Amino acid sequence: MEAIQSWVSEHKLTSIGGIWASAVGASLAYSKTRTPLKPSLRLIHARMHAQALTLAVLSDMDCTICTSMPVMLRPPRNIICSTCYEGARSVIFFINKQLQTAQGPADQKPNLCKASYLTLENVSKWVRDMKAESEELGEKIRFLSGFSVAFRDQIHTDILLQPGESGPPIPAHKALLAIRSEVFNNILDSDGCKAPATDTVKLPELNHEELESLLEFLYNGDLPEDKMNKHIYSLSLAADKYGISYLQKLCECHMLKSMSPANALDVLEVADVCSSLKLKENALDYIVKNMHDIVFSAKYDSFALKNPHLCVQISRASLMDAKRKSAYIADQKLFEMDLNIDVICSICQLLKIIPIVSGLEKLQSPQILCVHNQRIKLLSM
Repeated sequence: MEAIQSWVSEHKLTSIGGIWASAVGASLAYSKTRTPLKPSLRLIHARMHAQALTLAVLSDMDCTICTSMPVMLRPPRNIICSTCYEGARSVIFFINKQLQTAQGPADQKPNLCKASYLTLENVSKWVRDMKAESEELGEKIRFLSGFSVAFRDQIHTDILLQPGESGPPIPAHKALLAIRSEVFNNILDSDGCKAPATDTVKLPELNHEELESLLEFLYNGDLPEDKMNKHIYSLSLAADKYGISYLQKLCECHMLKSMSPANALDVLEVADVCSSLKLKENALDYIVKNMHDIVFSAKYDSFALKNPHLCVQISRASLMDAKRKSAYIADQKLFEMDLNIDVICSICQLLKIIPIVSGLEKLQSPQILCVHNQRIKLLSM
């Protein structure tokens, strides 16, 4: 269809007659070069080809959605082009999915035709409702942002948090700390904290800037990008220690997106301390793929002295990756040779390898999928 539209635009054809005449001429020339038909048959073939071509072009030219002047279209003026059709299908699918998510799982399958009709008919109302809901959520967020003002202006604070270094303590509110973290709640419920507002809780693992960033996140639910980049590792460790799951999730996503040869070892170390399996697997895979740049860096020496168990895991992951690659190369070479089952078995006997063949007596082009413990598994393509 794109080729047809390009052909119409190239020849500047705007009328049905022009398209028809040009299509007939093009079809005659094409059929003359293809098959030695009689002139009458070639003319019939050209007319049929031209009719199909004209209808195909007009089906996209007469779109009542994307055309600039729909009143100029031919009746019944209810045709849409393929682009608008696919767009409508996407809108239907998206709205139905949102409605099903909001309504929850139903016992019976919905009537897709009826649901599609209703969502298309009310799409503008649905969009207005979504916009109103978004504005309402924005107002709620602005209303709840008063906590950040209380933290910034130190309004009615009742506890001091002391960083690990010799920096000044930071005032905070016990109620908010207890709500945001179960660990903080347990700390504040202990007998040592049931005291006047001048009491101080020390967080030795955080310096003043890190503690201030942690409290800013607890009050605002977000952090500026520069602070997140600067304190990402300390915030992730603090989120794991104090059970702040939302902050830990954001830190993991941020580290996954910003992983590079310069910080992959730090990410692996943090993932190991926080017992984040997903983050650890991604960090190991990234290190293995960039083994030369990371292992031969000056940073790796200090990392190896501090985390010998992680170096062992990196070595194992690298060896497993090399083994998979070598097995894949061997499989590809044997497959390209197009050997039959008898030749494969002969090779296995010479190499003293036991072939495992699962019901493939008539196999002509086996593909070796896995090599492990001196066994070859042969499976059909």
